[in-house]
Amino acid sequence: MKKSWIHLVVFVMILAVAAGSLQNPYTSMYLGNLKEQATITVNGSPLYSEINEAKSELDILPVNAVIDRVWKGIPGYNGVVIDAEASYEKMKGKSFNEDMLVRKEVEPDIQLDDLEPTPVYKGNPNKAMVALMINVAWGEEYLPDMLQVLKKNNVHATFFLDGSWAKKNSDMVRMLDEEGHELGNHAYSHPDLKQLSDESIRKELEDTNKVIEATIDKKPVVFAPPSGSYANNAVQIADSLGMQTVLWSVDTVDWKKPAPQVITDRVLQKVHAGALILMHPTDSTEKSLESIIRGVKKRGYHPGTVSQVLDSKRIEKRP
Repeated sequence: MKKSWIHLVVFVMILAVAAGSLQNPYTSMYLGNLKEQATITVNGSPLYSEINEAKSELDILPVNAVIDRVWKGIPGYNGVVIDAEASYEKMKGKSFNEDMLVRKEVEPDIQLDDLEPTPVYKGNPNKAMVALMINVAWGEEYLPDMLQVLKKNNVHATFFLDGSWAKKNSDMVRMLDEEGHELGNHAYSHPDLKQLSDESIRKELEDTNKVIEATIDKKPVVFAPPSGSYANNAVQIADSLGMQTVLWSVDTVDWKKPAPQVITDRVLQKVHAGALILMHPTDSTEKSLESIIRGVKKRGYHPGTVSQVLDSKRIEKRP
């Protein structure tokens, strides 16, 4: 029994000494010096110097989202930088090899969501993507053929749906969703939002969201004002409902029913990185859609949804 007490006392004393040594400033200084020396050893190596030199030349810094005086909201774009420590660990014991550099994406400090509510007309010019935005309040007879073209070319688009149309065409709404396309809000009755009260605008947007959500169990995150007519109150209301207000930078003007080749030429002459291309379900649009997609890809741009274009994620490989 006496020996057990002795063992216990000795054990407690050992713990006290150990704790004291950890709290001792000289011990902490010693451990810190060891860590610093290890870092200096790594950082001072020729391999690490080569990695840092490559990093200074090859790092692409992220681009912050901004509000432009003309184009309003411009999304941010991720940077891609070399992870020096990970690259060193990968090459340790070998000579420097640029192909073995470890890269990582870095998000910008300021994203589109961090800005005050503002409409967007285009994506970041550094991102090699364009979006097909198809406003639908009529023309459902052309949608099946347009969907076939999109599927054939492995392209997803954003369909902005008029709420009253969506309510009458629930099967078509489900088909658009099942094909993997993004569905956005286009108000409920195609009104001129500039002429409506705040209460009426909110009702237009909420009623459309309710129809879409009841049909596909997804809530829209993008909103396109009918005819592009809006005032700042509509942007604020859309933002309060979790939606980004979207307009366009390239217009097919397909509602005037031009020849398909006219639409194709119009788009391809104006297309640019980050373009939001406005179209509607018309006979001319359906017949020009494939040539537009091919022309866009030939120019090095990925066609996709509005949300994909506005996202800050990088696009490296061109189609």
